[in-house]
Amino acid sequence: MPLDLPKPIAAYFTADRADGEAIARCFTEDAVVKDEGRTYVGRAAIAAWKSEASTKYTYTSEPIALENAGDTTIVTSHLVGDFPGSPIDLRFIFTIAGDRIASLEIKA
Repeated sequence: MPLDLPKPIAAYFTADRADGEAIARCFTEDAVVKDEGRTYVGRAAIAAWKSEASTKYTYTSEPIALENAGDTTIVTSHLVGDFPGSPIDLRFIFTIAGDRIASLEIKA
């Protein structure tokens, strides 16, 4: 049964199949993404982060669990692709502001 993800998070996972610009539109102007020890601030940096990752690797991501923890929403997603360590379940820790994502941290 598919998860009932909050709209901004569902939009993120849909955009993840597209490109960096589609991902960036899911975020607030001053959003922060933390992934693989690096921090990206603002839509332009987030678009570049996604574009770079999409150039390096091909993968699919399927959300498999949802947890609310205070003001954050944690989605566990199963990723399969041509990256080191595949397949892997990653935790996507979202903070939402209105109808957009204000922050995202991706952890193993």
